[in-house]
Amino acid sequence: MFTELTIAHPYLMGFAKFAVLATIGELLAIRIVGGHWKTPPGLVYRSAVWGFLGMGIVLMFEIFFAGTASALSKGLLYSGNGVPQPVFQAVFTSAIMNLTFAPTFMAFHRFTDTTIDMVCGEGRKIGDISLAEVTNRIDWQGFVSFVVLKTIPFFWIPAHAVTFLLPPEYRILVAASLSIALGAILAYAKRKNK
Repeated sequence: MFTELTIAHPYLMGFAKFAVLATIGELLAIRIVGGHWKTPPGLVYRSAVWGFLGMGIVLMFEIFFAGTASALSKGLLYSGNGVPQPVFQAVFTSAIMNLTFAPTFMAFHRFTDTTIDMVCGEGRKIGDISLAEVTNRIDWQGFVSFVVLKTIPFFWIPAHAVTFLLPPEYRILVAASLSIALGAILAYAKRKNK
């Protein structure tokens, strides 16, 4: 039934997988850092944002996987000697996607989380919040130096390379599950550095 639903309703299932699993990842990270379970402000909105991001990821996975296959077939990417083509396609898809799409996706998610914090955590009205105010609250130095320059090459590219070796109907589920793993890893590192 899972496979049939994923194939028949990819966006709906992408929404559900990310809304549930990525939200669990956020809650787990808060638990690891704080030592107790705590609900962040605007949890329902955060979950909805994760769901919509999951829908976008469904589309991006297809676009990048098909694009990489096309580039490989035209000789635009190295296809190796002795290494099965699915391995090259998975690695190239992951690298290209994570080096181009992922930083924008992650920055947008920082923006939505910051806005939710301002509205639900501080009681601000969304119409009273300016774009400049939201962007000024984001730690862009930390975002680039850690999220982009460390998590992308050392976590996301290898993890998604493995993900792209899986049958298509399981890729989004695994991608959403990776949010739990990364949340736990980052929270543990943050707690250890306290």
